[in-house]
Amino acid sequence: MTSRTNTNTINFEDTEIAFKHKTDAELRKSKFLFSIMNKSWIVNLLSPLGLFAIKYNLPFAKPIVKKTIFSQFIGGTTLEEAQNTINILHDNKCSTMLDYGVEGKEEEADFEITKNENLKAVRFAAANQSVPVVTIKVTGLTTNALVENYGLNKPTSEQQRKEYEKALARLDEICSLAHQQGVTIFIDAEESWIQECIDIMVEEMMIRYNEERAVVYNTFQMYRKDRLQFLKDSHQKALIDGYILGAKLVRGAYMVKERARAEEMSYPSPIHDNKQNTDVSYNDGLKYCIKHVDSISSCNASHNVDSNYLYAKLIEEYNIPKNHPHVNFCQLYGMSDNITFNLASAGYNTGKYVPYGAVKEVIPYLIRRAQENASVVGDMSRELKLIKKEAKRRQ
Repeated sequence: MTSRTNTNTINFEDTEIAFKHKTDAELRKSKFLFSIMNKSWIVNLLSPLGLFAIKYNLPFAKPIVKKTIFSQFIGGTTLEEAQNTINILHDNKCSTMLDYGVEGKEEEADFEITKNENLKAVRFAAANQSVPVVTIKVTGLTTNALVENYGLNKPTSEQQRKEYEKALARLDEICSLAHQQGVTIFIDAEESWIQECIDIMVEEMMIRYNEERAVVYNTFQMYRKDRLQFLKDSHQKALIDGYILGAKLVRGAYMVKERARAEEMSYPSPIHDNKQNTDVSYNDGLKYCIKHVDSISSCNASHNVDSNYLYAKLIEEYNIPKNHPHVNFCQLYGMSDNITFNLASAGYNTGKYVPYGAVKEVIPYLIRRAQENASVVGDMSRELKLIKKEAKRRQ
């Protein structure tokens, strides 16, 4: 008998379930880290120092980073080292979405290394039942210049066309292997000025591999004013071409950068003017995906409590089994454990996005996580508040 959703059983304030996987010592370390990240002036001071120390290989830098913020947000330096994290998540009914956390490369040799690492991750996932997804960035496989210049309405040179075909071939090699091995590929969204090319590439992969199941997912940043309509247009294309649309919904990660560039270059900001409009866009996207659950396989990749309640409620209202392969939740490793583990405990398809990679390679990702937590409005971030609540409960 297939289980059904009951939103009444979800309590995102249940810190006992949220932090069951952490020892007292690990909880104290998380409390210390989030206490520091709760002070934006410290984060702003330490971020450039951390980048400098790692870049110039200062002897104290890597051990300090690895024992502190790295262990909070990163699964390990290698796939093998990440296995312990994967096991802990699995023991708590949570799957793993692997992400090779290298970015910002510009050389052909680096693109091949990244492609091969992602192929290795797909094989690793295929052999590991609790790792259904590998997440990749197109900018790990080609230059930023290519994805910025190669779009639907821009003239391209023969050289650019050749570079594009190389990038598409790398992406295809990964997606083809995932198709063969029963693994899913999430392709990250990036800045709006390079997203058009990424959308073209992802659509091509979905046409090739999503006929029977959602092998490939595009990522829709719903803080963009045009993404709700783009989600609907993508669905209509999928229906016409006969494939399942894979849609991972996120709010978005580049708001400050997007607005600054729009102002500098004198064009309208692509980002919604306020959080309320973003929330409406995001939640309308969830509603659209659930309404078309037979032809859209969606992942609600949100740290917003209201959106997670809404998604669960919609699953219930449409009488969808909570373990249906087209309804999924995901949060970043090291954050929002109150959402992830309470959903997993209630029987939903729930996963953690788990980056891995060498310390020097994942520093940009770690700084974004620290800055994200520092930017939370209020005297205490939501993470720190919940950790303190659990620490008190354990006394």
